[in-house]
Amino acid sequence: MLRRYKIPKTILWVVSLLGIFLLIFTIFRVITCIVFKPSNLRFGDVFPSFLMGIRYDLRWIAFMLLPIVLFSMIRRLSPFYSPRNKKWWTWYLAITTFVVFVFFAAGFGSFSYNQTPLDAGAMNFTEDFSISWKMIQQTYPLFWMLLGLITAVLFFRWMYHRSHWQVSSRTDGLAIPYRRKYFFITAFILLLMAWGNLSLNPLSRKDSFRYNKRFQSYLAINPLQNFFSTLKLRKLHYNETKARQAFPVMAKWMQLGDSTSFSFKREIGPRSNALESKPNIVLVQCESFSMYKSTMSGNMLNATPAFDSLSSRGIFFNRCFAPHFSTARALFAIISGIPDVQLFKFSSRNPKAVNQQTIIDDFDDYEKHYFLGGDPEFGNFQGLLNNIEGLQEHTGKRPGIPDVNVWGISDKDLFMEANDVFKKLNHPFFAYIQTSGNHRPYNLTIPENENSFIKKVVPIEELKKYGFESLDEYNSFRYADFCIGAFIKAAQKEKYFNNTIFVFVGDHGVAGNAEAEYPKVWTEQRLTDEHVPLLFYAPELLTPQLRTEVVSQIDILPTIAGMIHQSYLNTTLGRDLLNPDKKYNYAFVTNTADMIGMVTDDFYYSRNINSGEDLLSPMNQFAERMAITQKDSAKQTLAKFTNAFYETAKYLLVHNAREKNK
Repeated sequence: MLRRYKIPKTILWVVSLLGIFLLIFTIFRVITCIVFKPSNLRFGDVFPSFLMGIRYDLRWIAFMLLPIVLFSMIRRLSPFYSPRNKKWWTWYLAITTFVVFVFFAAGFGSFSYNQTPLDAGAMNFTEDFSISWKMIQQTYPLFWMLLGLITAVLFFRWMYHRSHWQVSSRTDGLAIPYRRKYFFITAFILLLMAWGNLSLNPLSRKDSFRYNKRFQSYLAINPLQNFFSTLKLRKLHYNETKARQAFPVMAKWMQLGDSTSFSFKREIGPRSNALESKPNIVLVQCESFSMYKSTMSGNMLNATPAFDSLSSRGIFFNRCFAPHFSTARALFAIISGIPDVQLFKFSSRNPKAVNQQTIIDDFDDYEKHYFLGGDPEFGNFQGLLNNIEGLQEHTGKRPGIPDVNVWGISDKDLFMEANDVFKKLNHPFFAYIQTSGNHRPYNLTIPENENSFIKKVVPIEELKKYGFESLDEYNSFRYADFCIGAFIKAAQKEKYFNNTIFVFVGDHGVAGNAEAEYPKVWTEQRLTDEHVPLLFYAPELLTPQLRTEVVSQIDILPTIAGMIHQSYLNTTLGRDLLNPDKKYNYAFVTNTADMIGMVTDDFYYSRNINSGEDLLSPMNQFAERMAITQKDSAKQTLAKFTNAFYETAKYLLVHNAREKNK
């Protein structure tokens, strides 16, 4: 029985440590599964994710244990050579454990925040560290989290001591010879574990995207693997040759006569029904305005009665999609007309992409204003705003108006400030109002002195059934709607109202269960992230319409420009939604799961950038009943459009520079 103790003590300890670390990684995955598993997935469905996850975990455990084995090939550096060595190696393990726990905590926070695993996109928030840190402080019980983290690290350090002692007590007096061959064998085994595959290619991030449901992929990969694998993807890579090859498809999309010029510039004259009254424009980008959580979707919790009332009296598009999930990306898409397809980094943070031509500069003789409750440096909103000539900004701290949270003043105060500015203007104006209230920390979005708004109490089961994660989120969403209603009521009392077009659009959605309102594809394929309402409201100027075709955020400015009786220059991909000759009801979408796709009235086509695997998902019963040949034809068409959009958007990000001194 004692023959097994011919193995050196260090190797025995490494085997014990491997078991401890595997336990740590497995506990994290189990907790993640329990807390975030979609209700439509059974535990049996995620079992393959656990098996795949063990391979990722062993890879990182091998990285952590290899130094012990390699350094111990020199006997005097072994953790069993002296008490001092034992102390240093156990502290090394404690620090390593701390780093692992930080990544696990960040991974858990990422799942909680947007239901995706931690990736290099988290670096976007380190670039706005002060604001991000305040948001974390106001959203999460940070003291208790840090205390728990330190306690857990100290506990596992004790376990490392304990396992060291156990190895020593079992082997003392056995005169185990020091043989390097065991260290070479162990190092070789750990290197195989670090490789992760019994093939020429190592285990990589893209191997996790073999499953049909995203949560299965998210559960398989651990935060360390996903974060470091995506760091290299923060750089923008475009291929002009591919963009040129895709141009005939894009020319078809834009309905250009010339499909060979490789020019996106087109001078567009006023439509025959354009408004000659030089109407004011108020464009409101609404924070986290998920369509499926709104009253307009049929959601029984009736969170947006004010917006619902407005939508019935305006031109309402109930199937608008943001190209990507995030506020900065929405601002970029709307202002530039280009989907922000740079993975894991906001294009507003890319010096080569932030300089953009915008249709807003074509609103001649218009005063231009921008309103934000907080700091426009977050996400480098400021960099995008610098593209707008003559823009007057109303941002940051306001004298006499208290901040409600890290994002600044309340939405209601922001709207009332804007109304006070508008009623004093004597010239036509274009205004961009960016709300931020409907955002974590949800418990701090409603001012303490707000007496006009009454919170509601709804059972947690009902909230989750209709897509809300908490009562605070539900009331935060209700308050955002309340503020929109208060703004319109105030505006109706002013002279500017009758000649103003109000445009409301969600900046992005929020992942969640939308099965009470929409087919399963919305939930399973995370279309809830991008599906937002779009409303053009001007009761004295526009005839109400309910529009059910698929549209995109990039179409907003061309549509607004088409309403005004003047020419404008379009240099990117957006189109006038009210142009009766418009074809192709498509919206390009992408996300941080390396998925690109195209939403249409009948289908959602998606393709994984890494693996090339694609999927055609019917959006309605009519599409489900189509013949296989029809579906195959639709898949081929959408594959071409999706690829063309992706290659073109990457190219335009750095080839749509604003013309100075225009």
